[in-house]
Amino acid sequence: MTVEIEGRKLRLSNLDKVLYPKSRTTKGEVIDYYSRIAPVMLPHLAGRPVTRKRWPDGVAKQPFFEKNMPRGTPSWIRTVNLPVPGSTMDRETIDFVVLADLAGLVWSANLAALELHVPQWKVGPRGAAKHPDLLVVDLDPGDGAGLADCMEVAVLVRDRMAQDGLTTYPKTSGNKGMQLYAPVSAKQDSSVVSAYAHAIADELAEKHPRKILSQMTKALRRGKIFIDWSQNNAAQNDGRRLLAAWPRASDGVHPAHLGRGRSGRAGHVRAGGGARSGRGVWRSACRLNQRGPPRTRVTSGVQRSHGGLRMTHRRSITTMRTRVTLPT
Repeated sequence: MTVEIEGRKLRLSNLDKVLYPKSRTTKGEVIDYYSRIAPVMLPHLAGRPVTRKRWPDGVAKQPFFEKNMPRGTPSWIRTVNLPVPGSTMDRETIDFVVLADLAGLVWSANLAALELHVPQWKVGPRGAAKHPDLLVVDLDPGDGAGLADCMEVAVLVRDRMAQDGLTTYPKTSGNKGMQLYAPVSAKQDSSVVSAYAHAIADELAEKHPRKILSQMTKALRRGKIFIDWSQNNAAQNDGRRLLAAWPRASDGVHPAHLGRGRSGRAGHVRAGGGARSGRGVWRSACRLNQRGPPRTRVTSGVQRSHGGLRMTHRRSITTMRTRVTLPT
């Protein structure tokens, strides 16, 4: 079946193929879902190289990750050639795709790419990687801990970063953990962002040793929440790529829900349906223009801020932008 989307011709195939056996959701329905959430999802993909997690035989079968552009990629899909240090395929560079419009999103959905993973940085017009414009902390519960515990720790992280002028946005990760995102300046390299996230994790682990862990040692994680700050380190696996908002099983969580602790319930997205609880907050995050404090000073390796934030909401959906700068 050949369709035309915003002037782009695209061939769709196997639309009746069931990708979600329990709900009998077909690939055609998944494509329809992605096309309907495109206005919300595309801002989170804009300018970012995409790694696709594909389930060509449905979610009951084994998926695979795909970084390189596949054969038959349309000429109108943007590609960027980027280094991939430590690649398991023994390659120095890979041609990544950048999904910039509805046609590109539908093309990806037609490949049964049910998860789209993007880094915390964008590429420029010539394809070079920029400095990160997002900071992320991944809250990973150990055995005996769960999402409710993550929500309690998320409040602590949120409040601590707010002291430094950073506004965080929570998102479930599709499993049992959570992630917190904070827009940053895109003027400092990942080592600065990673060092700041590490310092925050260490500080909170020292204050709450029975609840929080900042060390990566898995044997110590039982009953605790590991604050994974290393996701910001671009030198590790060419920068960790995180599940973009609005695909298969990821959702924004309204900040008010974090305060509910163990009684709170995180929302989720299922194929063929809409997003629950967190849709509004992530839409707002896309519109946010966050102007940070004019001066900062460093105390014990962690930024202290002077001045408040001025937030401007725009009518059109844009990507997160900020002037918040972390300490060097």
